[in-house]
Amino acid sequence: MATTQGIKLDDNTRERLKVLAKKKQHSPHWIMRTAIEDYLKREEQYEKEKAEDNARWEQYLITGKAIEHEKVETWLKDLSQGKPRKWQE
Repeated sequence: MATTQGIKLDDNTRERLKVLAKKKQHSPHWIMRTAIEDYLKREEQYEKEKAEDNARWEQYLITGKAIEHEKVETWLKDLSQGKPRKWQE
């Protein structure tokens, strides 16, 4: 179900939105909706990764277990040479 949500824009932003919408051959509404959706996806992914990082850090604090530098270095070297592979601890 969709509901209407109002947003106040200053004149400059509103004009920029109209110009871009015309260039993209979309409505200003479509531009705003797409921008909000993109922002939400990006920020949700960031929050997910931050939570994973925090969980890893907490696990490290509890166990003291870390990945050896040499393993990381080898994995990164392979990745940079176009030989991506799954990480193996």
